[in-house]
Amino acid sequence: MEDEIKAEFNNSGFTFDKEKEILQKCATFCINFKLTPADLVSSWEIYYLNRQINGTVVEDAEMDGFLGYLQSQQKVAIDEKELDLHIYSSRDVDMILNDEDEDIKEDVLGTPPPFKSQNHFSEPSDSTPQTIGNISSGKPSKLATPFGRRTDKLVVKFSINNKPNTENREKEDDNENHEDDDIIRKVKPGKRCSLIVHGSGPEIGCRFMYDRIEDRFNALENRISKYATALVSSGQYEEPLDPTVSSQKIIFTVGMIYCDGEGHLNEKSTLLQSSAEHSGGQRVRIELQNLSQFSIFPGQLVGIEGINPSGHCFIASKLVDSIPLPIADDANLPPAKKQALDQEILPVGVSGTQTELSVIIASGPFTTTDNLLFEPLRELLAYASKTLPQLLILLGPFIDSEHPEIKKGTVDRSFDEIFRAEILRRLQDHVEYMGSHARVVLVPSIRDANHDFVFPQPAFDIHPANLRHQITSLTNPGIFEANQVKIGCCSVDILKHLSGEEISRNPKDGKLSDRMSRLANHIISQRRHALISLYVYMVRGAVLSKILNLLYNFWDSFYPLYPPAEGIPLDFSLAPEALNISLIPDILILPSDMKHFVKALSLGERGEEKEQVKCICVNPGRLAKGEGGGTFVELNYYGNPDTSNASIIGI
Repeated sequence: MEDEIKAEFNNSGFTFDKEKEILQKCATFCINFKLTPADLVSSWEIYYLNRQINGTVVEDAEMDGFLGYLQSQQKVAIDEKELDLHIYSSRDVDMILNDEDEDIKEDVLGTPPPFKSQNHFSEPSDSTPQTIGNISSGKPSKLATPFGRRTDKLVVKFSINNKPNTENREKEDDNENHEDDDIIRKVKPGKRCSLIVHGSGPEIGCRFMYDRIEDRFNALENRISKYATALVSSGQYEEPLDPTVSSQKIIFTVGMIYCDGEGHLNEKSTLLQSSAEHSGGQRVRIELQNLSQFSIFPGQLVGIEGINPSGHCFIASKLVDSIPLPIADDANLPPAKKQALDQEILPVGVSGTQTELSVIIASGPFTTTDNLLFEPLRELLAYASKTLPQLLILLGPFIDSEHPEIKKGTVDRSFDEIFRAEILRRLQDHVEYMGSHARVVLVPSIRDANHDFVFPQPAFDIHPANLRHQITSLTNPGIFEANQVKIGCCSVDILKHLSGEEISRNPKDGKLSDRMSRLANHIISQRRHALISLYVYMVRGAVLSKILNLLYNFWDSFYPLYPPAEGIPLDFSLAPEALNISLIPDILILPSDMKHFVKALSLGERGEEKEQVKCICVNPGRLAKGEGGGTFVELNYYGNPDTSNASIIGI
């Protein structure tokens, strides 16, 4: 065999540096992987081209990498072979025994056939934590991967169960199995949700990496100026003054938090940069000792009251990072003016109707680090095929640039080919099997090896045949409406980045704040000023065009941290409109490596009855973690966070 291998290599123009050792190893490869010498040399040529090896000498140092390539090829072959199999479940056996198999069509890619019964799940076991049924993607247990050998499947890690108080939900509740109520809420099949995409993100194929220092300066200056205008428009604060000028008088100023140095922000290194209009863009050190509580990070916009007796240090006595929604002015308006005000505000962020949506939310990676079989994605799609959500939201990375095989370059397909074969094809098969009511939304990540490395990101360039209205790709970040439920999502780990840069102080006698809620609030807290400014300017009789202009200008950012974290390719030539949060979301999706959560964030009070404005913030975690499974979120939204259900489920 060694002579045959040598002859095949010579015929292809290759020589050896350590002939004896290499031929012995190649003979072992042929035996272990059941390859002929010709097949082995063909595989070497593909590996040789992918690795861009110079010269025609086969080196012994490349044999370990070649072995890894052959192993990955074997896994792909096993994966493709399994896709052609129909894996029967106990339900199939029961139907066959009852002569019901005549009505069963062949399922798509091993997905279980649709059930005629409404009881989709087996009874949960008595063990803790509680598990959801025995849902399988049809993957044979003989595939010995760590993910395939896991014992805890579909474990409920955390749940929020709020019963909807609307009458139109009672009939559906009566038809459901009450034993399953605490586990999951099921949606009747065939209920298609509407979908409207908001915002003006980067176009597919846009140019990037062309931002200039001037672009960065203008973007930051505009943020400071518009924030100052919003605070003044609220009627609660006076015009901001220059904080760098020495004065014994208490003044009010507005600016952006900066760190004095390369390290992390602390109380001694906190600087404030005011606008070019008020201070020429100069920075001054902030003394925070007199503040009982605060939470700040680099890039945060704040209003500060205090004095600067020396001209070198501004001593803060009050810090403003958010403003409550006003209620007094609306009560004093005449009825006609109040009605006009409501008509303008409702389309923007406050809906007067109850909206309902069932959604599954998952964030990549979608395959484990030991292979590219995408087993967690299979399990997720199998779960979705049984729970029948109206919307499936998947956030990248899909083809993770941090995956070991992607980083080593041992794959024999392009990244785009892997994305279309392993991700897009599976989603197409899923929606075709589920029917026209199924909808999927994809959000890219800067870790996607097959996509532009820039933030904000354009949408994926996908055009699935006949499924354009079922599989939709958004920009990163992106905002859309589904059944009038406003959803904002960003796949960049802003929570982790803020966690590493934020400093805070809790009041000595006060209750400790929830850190994750506080970090999430930083993303949308300043968005409130848009409604405040809109409210006040309408009271003062401003024209509609001015109102809409103010509303547009005061939108907040999905990524308020500046400078951005290391590795974030923030492009300010794209950021001014693409990073804006254009409306108050009902659901805010912020995937993070930090602990998964579902939290209701309070954004303030509205109206005479002081109605709480809330937003559900979701960190679904990662669907795959290392060689094991991660988590995803199942959410049933019924009009507002207080009447919605959510579960964090371990895959």
